[in-house]
Amino acid sequence: MTKLSSIDILGAGPAGLYTAILIRRLMPDVKVQITEQNPEGATFGFGVVFSDQALEFLKADDPETHDLVTPHMERWQNMALNLPGGSVTLDGVGFTAIGRLQLIEILTERARALDISIRFGTPVTDIETLTADLVIGADGLNSLVRNAFADRFKPNVEYFDNHFAWFGATLPFDALTQTFIETEHGPMNAHHYRFSPDSSTFIVECDGETFRKAGFGEMTEAESATFCSRLFSDALKGTQLVTNKSNWRQFPRLWCEHWFAGRYALLGDAVHTAHFSIGSGTRLAMEDAIALTQALARHEHIEDALADYQQKRPPIARKIVDAANTSATWYETFGDKMRLDPMDFAHDYLMRSGRMTEDRLRKLAPRFASDYQAFKAK
Repeated sequence: MTKLSSIDILGAGPAGLYTAILIRRLMPDVKVQITEQNPEGATFGFGVVFSDQALEFLKADDPETHDLVTPHMERWQNMALNLPGGSVTLDGVGFTAIGRLQLIEILTERARALDISIRFGTPVTDIETLTADLVIGADGLNSLVRNAFADRFKPNVEYFDNHFAWFGATLPFDALTQTFIETEHGPMNAHHYRFSPDSSTFIVECDGETFRKAGFGEMTEAESATFCSRLFSDALKGTQLVTNKSNWRQFPRLWCEHWFAGRYALLGDAVHTAHFSIGSGTRLAMEDAIALTQALARHEHIEDALADYQQKRPPIARKIVDAANTSATWYETFGDKMRLDPMDFAHDYLMRSGRMTEDRLRKLAPRFASDYQAFKAK
């Protein structure tokens, strides 16, 4: 049985940085080092979004980080669905968002203030060079840690049918918005929300047939950004989309049967993925970090702590991942649903994850629930 004296964390995204911060708070005598292959300040994507409820976990478990992050967040209470037949406002949803790079910078500064060693621009090709008592893979979808011991972590990876590209926009949107449009190539959708006073995330999505007809697979990153800017010119008010590794992809559905193997453990996108349509990827990663570090703090020996983590965390995470997968499946037929009246479309949208009930809907979005009841009574 091994007592914990040192930890290597691979990956300096939100998951890896937050894990290190929690370890320093809960186990101040344990040596922690983070290794990141990319240079400092290099990140993909634009903003990350949290629901109001998701922030409560952060406030409860780590009020210091909560108080550092929340002043930089954009907030809104309503959500909007824009359709060719009209728009619908969904009240009471409640979201916050922050730039991914800004979140990483805040967490990096706090980690350094806690005297945590961070090595940026340091690729690791041989996992055995990380010699700490425990190695935590917070290294994302293409995890070196997971791939090195795939036979033991037992990952399963499939891909959703839809294609998407993650762009940015140089204007702020009032709320988290879904814009659905009909084009000559087929139906398309954009998920967009502001993450700073003057910038927004703008994710464009379409089914496989639309992807092929539009020729996105043959376009450069810049060409597809220009093309999508034209298609969504009304929503973008004539502005041009911004790129940052905005390549077209299909979202991976990843789940590992085992979350640790020997002295190696996984969390975040290295061990599971959650579709962006429910905005829980970063939240899940940070909750994984809380669960893992609390298990380490509860047990004297690493083996007992990792067994505890395996027993308690995956069943909780699985509920959110399953809801995200169900939500993603809904988007694969959104083109057919666009034929519905906007009110019926909005109701169907709210029910998409399988977690919503009519009673919960009345509590969560009372104005929409009342309007929908009146609409159905006509």
